[in-house]
Amino acid sequence: MWRGLWTLVARAARGPRRPCTRQGSGVPVPGSGATIFALSSGHGRCGIAVIRTSGPASGHALRSLTAPRDLPPARSACLRLLSHPRSGEPLDRALVLWFPGPQSFTGEDCAEFHVHGGPAVVSGVLQALGSVPGLRPAEAGEFTRRAFAHGKLSLTEVEGLADLIHAETEAQRRQALRQLDGELGHLCHGWARTLTKALAHVEAYIDFGEDDNLEEGVLEQANSEVRELQLALGAHLRDARRGQRLRSGAHVVVAGPPNAGKSSLVNLLSRKPVSIVSPEPGTTRDVLETPVDLAGFPALLSDTAGLREGAGPVEQEGVRRARERLEQADLILAVLDASDLASPSSCNFLDTVVAPAGAGSPNGNGQRLLLVLNKSDLLPPGGPDPSPNLRPHLLLSCLTGEGLDGLLEALRKELAEVCGDPSTGPPLLTRARHQHHLQGCLDALGHYTQTKDLALAAEALRLARGHLARITGGGGAEEILDIIFQDFCVGK
Repeated sequence: MWRGLWTLVARAARGPRRPCTRQGSGVPVPGSGATIFALSSGHGRCGIAVIRTSGPASGHALRSLTAPRDLPPARSACLRLLSHPRSGEPLDRALVLWFPGPQSFTGEDCAEFHVHGGPAVVSGVLQALGSVPGLRPAEAGEFTRRAFAHGKLSLTEVEGLADLIHAETEAQRRQALRQLDGELGHLCHGWARTLTKALAHVEAYIDFGEDDNLEEGVLEQANSEVRELQLALGAHLRDARRGQRLRSGAHVVVAGPPNAGKSSLVNLLSRKPVSIVSPEPGTTRDVLETPVDLAGFPALLSDTAGLREGAGPVEQEGVRRARERLEQADLILAVLDASDLASPSSCNFLDTVVAPAGAGSPNGNGQRLLLVLNKSDLLPPGGPDPSPNLRPHLLLSCLTGEGLDGLLEALRKELAEVCGDPSTGPPLLTRARHQHHLQGCLDALGHYTQTKDLALAAEALRLARGHLARITGGGGAEEILDIIFQDFCVGK
């Protein structure tokens, strides 16, 4: 229905779309000069739906739907009767707001219509706006792109806004808010100022070094600042994977011998029947994956086949895939039957998986492991039998839920190490684009420190500064901007 509605609105919109023009940030704005409109709240029935416009004809559109009333006071909600500008047919009684530019989200004149959220009301208001000369439906991300073009948001803040819209966990929300607040952008601007100062010193030495008009140690000061910046960039790059895991989810693999309760644990953590639970060994033959919120962090939870030898060819393929997933895991949940620790399959799993990875500390591959002893409800009061191979562990009963709170707290600590804690520390690099440009900046600084030619050294500093500028949006390629803004829905 909504697709058909949008087609009708697009046909009703008048006026040709104008070619791209350059705005304040030097970024082309598709159809700038036109006024755009869209439903900004979610589709479907709701109490209130928000429709907004942006562009020079926003005031005219607001007057057309509320005639004969004047524009409301800026940034003040007023109750108005909305009518179709051609037929005069009443559409809804709604709250309207007027945001004259540049004091608006996009930097342009904007209007908002807070209407009742029934499909017929929304359809009528959208079609009425489409009949106003100079208005056209917005494209995906076009409101935010205009805000970027008018300097209201940097590119990192745009990405933070997109991440906030798509955030599904508490940790993702916190990280997105920090980026939307400009923390990463401020950090890059600070680094850029350091490079600008160093570049000024180098160029001053090139121009005036022989005149003895410069203070002593100008080049030494530039070299010192560059070395400090190299250390800072290196630290952020070593931490880059954590931010990307926070945005896309850490890979958590549940592994163990057959009948240890892996599928039961996956169902318990995901709060839905993802895996078949059966007392028959080898029920899980393939890798079953589901995205989950684990203690506030995003994770891709993988249920794997029980690790054992001598089974049939289909199960052995499942075992091979399970071992492959173990190599890719950011965190391993190693599950054993607490009442059967002395069995050959449990001992083999302890020796081949748990012992090499360790418990709660990274191994050479950067993996982490939590050992979970399931079926604690079957244990005698003294707990599991002591074993020389038994690492620090967590007791859990998937049947009764006892021990789940302790497991979730342990998962929170482990995932905070894997993904980074968005509440503390420097801002994280959440996208490969950030990592690429920081690496390019660091490589350019490496050329600066190696060259003996001052002209080449100055050029290396310019190149490094250019990489930092591209992180926040300066000199960004048009195709990169298209990809970023296409992540937004229509109306944002």
